[in-house]
Amino acid sequence: MKGLFNSNNCILGLSPMDDVTDFPFRELCKSFRAGLLYTEFISAEGINHDAYKSHRKMTFSDNQRPVAVQIFGADESELLRCLESVCEAHPDFVDINWGCPVRKVASRGAGSGMLKDIPKLLKITQSIVQHSPIPVSVKTRLGYDSESICIDYLVKGLQDIGVAMVAIHGRTKTQMYGGKADWDAIGRVKNNPSVTIPILGNGDITEASQVIEVRKKYGIDGVLIGRGAIGNPWIFEQASRLLHGESERPVTVAERVEVCRRHLAKTVDFYGERTALIVMKRHYSAYFKGLYNFRQFKSLLLNAMDIETVMAALDKVRDFYFNFDSTVG
Repeated sequence: MKGLFNSNNCILGLSPMDDVTDFPFRELCKSFRAGLLYTEFISAEGINHDAYKSHRKMTFSDNQRPVAVQIFGADESELLRCLESVCEAHPDFVDINWGCPVRKVASRGAGSGMLKDIPKLLKITQSIVQHSPIPVSVKTRLGYDSESICIDYLVKGLQDIGVAMVAIHGRTKTQMYGGKADWDAIGRVKNNPSVTIPILGNGDITEASQVIEVRKKYGIDGVLIGRGAIGNPWIFEQASRLLHGESERPVTVAERVEVCRRHLAKTVDFYGERTALIVMKRHYSAYFKGLYNFRQFKSLLLNAMDIETVMAALDKVRDFYFNFDSTVG
């Protein structure tokens, strides 16, 4: 873990998102200089019961490294039991999700639901750290709600039990994804002299310039980009260019079309055509967000019954916008 971080290096990571940051999307983001990847979060129970979907989520390639397998659960024995299978996949580290705010997860005490019981959270995490042969990191939130912000002492407690890195989403559980991420709180943790492990920040990063802003203002070790990378995998390249004193480059509609094609092809290779057609529906609008009169093409893409129809629709997108000023970034 130490090799990832130094004073001159800001890690650019793809934040784990269920049903989004799958194998094909991670491959694509890596090609655009994403420096740190996580699998989608995976249920410890699913892993232990050999659920096909859970084990497929642990699949990654060597060129995706450094990569973490992210697990979630509320039962200590289940989480410990799944460690063997996780480590057999040979990730660079294992990440524990103590931040997911979704009701079906949090209501069972997993994800951010565990922020109601910090002693239990630390006990389970310490047990995983003690039994894991690879580094353990944590992704979490500021607290359960605005009346129970715990991130300052939580991070110190995680550090004391041997957690190697913490990623902080700047919202509480009850905020879900509404409101504004509190980067001041993330910066306060990072700049606490007693906190020496790497701190990554997450929340509301949709433009490359924002990475530079939070890095300069808070001195964080890295930034995880989630929703801002959907349909916009080149945000990592743009941020990397800015971090190295270079200027952002324009991204044309033709490139958007080409990257969408690559994403589709990788998705077909991983899932097969039938599933790929379903999976890609959540990405099309994001790739072409902001384009004038895109609705006509969106309908073609969403209703396509085969890959050839999708490719033909993408050709129409490229040709229609050829004469427009259609760059982004």
